[in-house]
Amino acid sequence: MKVIVINGGAGGARALELGRWSRAVVSLCCLGLPLGMVGLGYFMAQAGQPTARDVSLDSMQDELDSQHQAVADLRASAQRKLQALTLTVTELEARMVRLDAMGQRLTSLAGLDSGEFDFSRNPALGGPLTDGAAGELKEPSLNSEMQDLERRMVDRKQQLDVLQSLLLNRQLADDSYLSGRPVKKGWMSSPFGRRKDPFTGQSAWHEGVDFAGSKGADVVAVAAGVVTWSGDRYGYGEMVEVSHGGGYTTRYAHNQENKVKVGDLVKKGQVVAQMGSSGRSTGPHVHYEVYKHGRAVDPASYIHRSPR
Repeated sequence: MKVIVINGGAGGARALELGRWSRAVVSLCCLGLPLGMVGLGYFMAQAGQPTARDVSLDSMQDELDSQHQAVADLRASAQRKLQALTLTVTELEARMVRLDAMGQRLTSLAGLDSGEFDFSRNPALGGPLTDGAAGELKEPSLNSEMQDLERRMVDRKQQLDVLQSLLLNRQLADDSYLSGRPVKKGWMSSPFGRRKDPFTGQSAWHEGVDFAGSKGADVVAVAAGVVTWSGDRYGYGEMVEVSHGGGYTTRYAHNQENKVKVGDLVKKGQVVAQMGSSGRSTGPHVHYEVYKHGRAVDPASYIHRSPR
């Protein structure tokens, strides 16, 4: 293989004869240079792109950041709930204090033994130590405070339920206690017992007392009870009968108008009728009778009773 070298300055040219090894080296140089340039460009391009390892690390970092934010949000939410729960416990404690004060006041007003109803201390608890309860003592926590508050609430509810029952029974007994007059205004015009009959002039037995007054004046129940009669009754005219329990019944007769009906619950002092002169009567008055276990008794002893 010949290679001609031209000298531009002198204008001459030389011919070089290349052997077999020289030709191989020249050919390798001519082919290898472009391939090397291509390979170099490829490797440079690869160096500019992230590797799979780099992508995996970035993804893990993003996941860690996301989890860290989630934990922070969860911690903040738990803190807010804890603050709200603490505030609720504080409010319940304040209500418990007011409840205890009210319980002590009711116990004092009712004149009950303070040893039986004690709203000033926590409920007394006890019992043998079980295997499951053995362990180290722990500092009080919000959960233990709530459990203690719940025990106190249960104890106070039980005491208040019993106290309410006692007070209601006492109130019922006081309300059904016969005392006072069946009228707000008026005077006793005829006593209990034997008297002259106002129509015949003959001696007759009078099973009640009469209170005279103005027509239409209020007639009131002398105790709480249930109305067992309201309407016209022979000789009584318009009459109201009230059962008070314990074997006691009262009657209010000669009314102008009855204000209650059978089955009504009446309170002590409630208006049950208006004074009139219906039935066997000579003028406006109320005929008042008291029955004890079905037998008429003198109302005077109940009229002059002091109310409870």
